[in-house]
Amino acid sequence: MADEQRRRRLAEFLRARRERLTPQAAGILAGPRRRTPGLRREEVAQLSGVSVTWYTWLEQARDITVSRQVVTSLARALMLSSVERRHLFGLAGVPLPEQRPGRGPGPALQRLVDALEPHPAYLLDANWDLVGWNRAEAGLIGDPGQLEPAERNLLWLVFMDPSLRTLLADWEEQARNLVAQFRADAQQRFGDPRQEQLTSGLREASAEFRTWWEAHDIAEFGSSRRRFDHPHVGRLTFDYVKLAAMDAPGIKLFACMPADEETAGKLPALRRCAPGGASVDGSPPSPVRAAEGPQSSAVRAAEGPQPTAVSAVEGPSPSPVRAADGPPSP
Repeated sequence: MADEQRRRRLAEFLRARRERLTPQAAGILAGPRRRTPGLRREEVAQLSGVSVTWYTWLEQARDITVSRQVVTSLARALMLSSVERRHLFGLAGVPLPEQRPGRGPGPALQRLVDALEPHPAYLLDANWDLVGWNRAEAGLIGDPGQLEPAERNLLWLVFMDPSLRTLLADWEEQARNLVAQFRADAQQRFGDPRQEQLTSGLREASAEFRTWWEAHDIAEFGSSRRRFDHPHVGRLTFDYVKLAAMDAPGIKLFACMPADEETAGKLPALRRCAPGGASVDGSPPSPVRAAEGPQSSAVRAAEGPQPTAVSAVEGPSPSPVRAADGPPSP
């Protein structure tokens, strides 16, 4: 019954969008005696590269198989907006094609991260590269802005920055879980150049990463608790929250909420540990974007936190230093 209802709604949606689209907008010459509002079925079929019979069955809510390629063609032919396109895929029961990461978070998203002070927060892209953080995050794990762009990655920092091994109270458990979460994410972007560069570099540089990667374990992100032994403020315990930025494909926001009163009381001191103003997205320093000259992230983690949209989600978590069950949790 549910499938029948879904097919009927799909048929109604297609018909409504077909009748709304004018021949002129679709690049079709309209004849002088045209009675049909919008496009004819055969015109949509032609624009989509499917047979008229098959498209007619679709508008009749027949029980037929619909592929992602065909749904993509229909969305293009009907000139659907991004919201309408997502709706069409949902009605067709077909997963959306993997969206390519955009140009990164905009200024408003970075301001949101900054506004979460004094709580550490950061932004990760689809490959877990750190693309934004706040001063508190910089105080926690060190300032990512002082690293080379290729090194501003959660996985890379967790395995290649010695300071994070001591910062994370249970490094091995968190690191292994992170690898499993990253593999779950990676399978959706098979062949991505940045992903290949990252994993091949880590396989060469880290025996632990190589062993855990080859185990092919898969894990999902879930709200989790992370413990840190900070060189200046001592033990910190955070609960991680992950949010997805709907207007920035692939970007996730991770916020660290103190799990106890002791941690909450240390937040002001943690923020003061941030090296001279660290908040980022790769731009010049603002109150939270530091650029004091290259330093190892180990040194930064000791200097202070570094920070890093939105629709709640569960997927990768923590930033360079938080991850144990998901992308970075600096």
